Amino acid sequence: MDRVKALQTGGGQPKRAAPKQLNSPNGPKRTKKSNEKESASTETASFREPPAAVEERNGEIEFRVVNNDGSTESTIILTRLKDLFRKQIPLMDATYITRVVLDRTHLSLVIVKESKYRGEDRQHVLGGVTWREFRDRKFAEIVFCAISSNLHGKGYGTHLMAHLKDYIRTSGPVMHLLTYADTLAVGYFKKQGFSKDITLDPSVYMGYIKHYQGASLMHCPMLPRIRYLEEARMLHRQKEIVQAKIAPLSNSHVVHQPPAQWANGVVTPIDPMSIPAIRATGWSPEMENLSREPRHGPYFNDLRRFFSEIQDHKQAWPFLQPVNPNEVPGYDTVITEPMDLSTAESKLENDQYATPNDLVKDLKLMFNNCKVFNKKSTVYHKAAVALEKYMWTVIKEDFPEWSEFIEKE
Repeated sequence: MDRVKALQTGGGQPKRAAPKQLNSPNGPKRTKKSNEKESASTETASFREPPAAVEERNGEIEFRVVNNDGSTESTIILTRLKDLFRKQIPLMDATYITRVVLDRTHLSLVIVKESKYRGEDRQHVLGGVTWREFRDRKFAEIVFCAISSNLHGKGYGTHLMAHLKDYIRTSGPVMHLLTYADTLAVGYFKKQGFSKDITLDPSVYMGYIKHYQGASLMHCPMLPRIRYLEEARMLHRQKEIVQAKIAPLSNSHVVHQPPAQWANGVVTPIDPMSIPAIRATGWSPEMENLSREPRHGPYFNDLRRFFSEIQDHKQAWPFLQPVNPNEVPGYDTVITEPMDLSTAESKLENDQYATPNDLVKDLKLMFNNCKVFNKKSTVYHKAAVALEKYMWTVIKEDFPEWSEFIEKE
């Protein structure tokens, strides 16, 4: 990870009792190592393990699942993990961090390194992730995730997430991970298989996790037959096999000598089509010009960023998918021009919004449809009012230059 990845979320439901199997008198549990020594000798020479995986295989670090079971060892590890989170997430309330980490409904996966200090064994916490499982709903919420700042770039973050996925997937029915990620954390979670495209039905998690302003909800479904600790090696092997199949049919490995007029080291302009190897590829100047043309309109990036702000808001849930007339009798009679966020997103990706006003018009249509069909006392009407108000706030604060395009009324 290039920087600390810190997540800031909280539970939206009353606390539940800790699972009985977690209150083990044996203290923290060691997770299965990512690489058994006998398999290390058979791996392909070209595959390079990240330092974190090598250190674990060599017994220098351990990954332990820890719950506040009352044991001395667990208390020590969780206290040090809490201190790490407080250091790496300075903007988060320290009391809140302590409460979540020590809460018995939460679990923590901790990277521990043992050393000698004045003749005594000492356990150093290098990083960790704290999460809460909702087993009856088959999802887990990641609350905090951080690695010590001096270990960034060594694969600790990726290795930690692989351990977490394998542990959760094999220890219960949970097959989905959810988290709210701030701007700095989104990139990291995308690399770990998370996406802002939430495929989990909102009814599964709404009311169980808390929305945080300025953070994006991200989702990672887990595959039942994948061992994530072996994912990198598996993909590497698959790549080798594909490349071996391609090699007999490809000339990409052939290295051509530079043009004769460049042999003395002086590089002068040259017509690309005068080079036989370039002509043989079928390349043409027209292809180059075509590749340089923008794929989307001039407002696309700003519109996508603006749309994400609306889509990720906690009051957006009634508008994520089209209304099903079969489930809502009379809707297609009252509403003749339906609109929803998934339809708007499809139009956005297909460049059907030439200006910001075009997108805002569709959003206003969506809000108006909801307010027309639903009474003011309903949660749907209230959500439309709140989300529309938030939309104008986003435009005013983040996109003030749009004022000349937007028709507010």
